[in-house]
Amino acid sequence: MKLGFVSAILDTWTYEEMMDFASDHGFECVEVACWPQGKAERRYAGVSHIDAERVLEDDTYAAHITDYSKEKGVQISSLAYYPNTMDGNLEKREAAVSHLKNLIKASHKLGIGMVTTFIGRDQTKNIEENLELVKEVWPSIIKTAEENDVKIAIENCPMLFGPDQWPGGQNLMTTPKIWRQVFEILNSDNLGINYDPSHFVWQMIDYIKPIYEFKDKIFHVHYKDIKVYPDRLNDCGIMAYPLDFMSPKLPGLGDVDWGKYVSALTDIGYDGCTCIEVEDKAFEGTKEKVEDSLVLSQRYLRNFVI
Repeated sequence: MKLGFVSAILDTWTYEEMMDFASDHGFECVEVACWPQGKAERRYAGVSHIDAERVLEDDTYAAHITDYSKEKGVQISSLAYYPNTMDGNLEKREAAVSHLKNLIKASHKLGIGMVTTFIGRDQTKNIEENLELVKEVWPSIIKTAEENDVKIAIENCPMLFGPDQWPGGQNLMTTPKIWRQVFEILNSDNLGINYDPSHFVWQMIDYIKPIYEFKDKIFHVHYKDIKVYPDRLNDCGIMAYPLDFMSPKLPGLGDVDWGKYVSALTDIGYDGCTCIEVEDKAFEGTKEKVEDSLVLSQRYLRNFVI
């Protein structure tokens, strides 16, 4: 397995500065944030270290991206973009799908072959209605991926944290049961999972067992921890906004058993890229804290990933 990080946390760094940091600190890969140019709509979104549309239009720029990665000895594990491709707002939905398709084409052109994203969800509709929406929105995306020999890895984050995402959240593929349903609808070798155990922790789901069932569908892996506060949970209950009773933490500072997690990944023979995702508010505010968050996470995970 290769150990890297999701580049979104280095939001003010250029592509070159971000890759320099990765190389200087011994990271082997990066999942590179590739949002459309413009203002972010939420935390950790809107970061763009690679301009996907420019990659498609400018061969010199595309060659620079590839050459700099090789020069620094840091693999680009994936081009990352986490929108809501099934947004109830049709204009937002169309824009998200359009950029995702461009990202798939850019991933092919750069020789990466991977895109990490969400499947999306109309948060005002129930699960059954959203499964029907998958049939409407996603076949053309899957076709683009198949035509470009690019794998799409869907992260299992519910995107349900506060009132803005209430009641249904903005990402449908959040549980093993729904994974099975979506994989049946979109029966493609190019669609899989970007596995993040932290999202199962606060949903009270076993985060080890699905690794074995979906071993052939795990295309990419995240390292992010979650800390559940029992006193808060006892006060507000599981039906509250999730951030009322939990918070994201650096690996090793929350409730995930990382030894068991990595052990399961080795059991299934996973040898791909694994990326630290930092969303720990205790490590925000200064450049030094942000850099420390990645260095500390790497130091801890080296106990399990060599």
